[in-house]
Amino acid sequence: QVQLVESGGGLVQAGGSLRLSCAASGRTFSSYAMGWFRQAPGKEREFVAAISRSGESTDYTDSVKGRFTISRGNAKNTVYLQMNSLKPEDTAVYYCAAKSTYYSRTYYYKYEYDYWGQGTQVTVSS
Repeated sequence: QVQLVESGGGLVQAGGSLRLSCAASGRTFSSYAMGWFRQAPGKEREFVAAISRSGESTDYTDSVKGRFTISRGNAKNTVYLQMNSLKPEDTAVYYCAAKSTYYSRTYYYKYEYDYWGQGTQVTVSS
């Protein structure tokens, strides 16, 4: 069982930056691939970024490439999402997710993830 707690959301102007953190409980954090998803009002939850167990592999949705960076600190049981050049369309609740896996790869689909955090609100004003 893994518990995930996101933090770092807030209100920011367009062009600004935020850094989201997701702290995981448990002693086997390095056994999990991690992902960030987001859900805007009236829309489905969508993939944002993912990182493999070791951190060697990352993946991003096209709309955030070059602006967002996912990273992880296995010693701190934490995954991060650095968000730069934010746009109003980035406004959403951002969720952290964990996938127990033997393989060092990233995962794209919501149904592949085993555990989810409660979400943190990101609002970008124009």
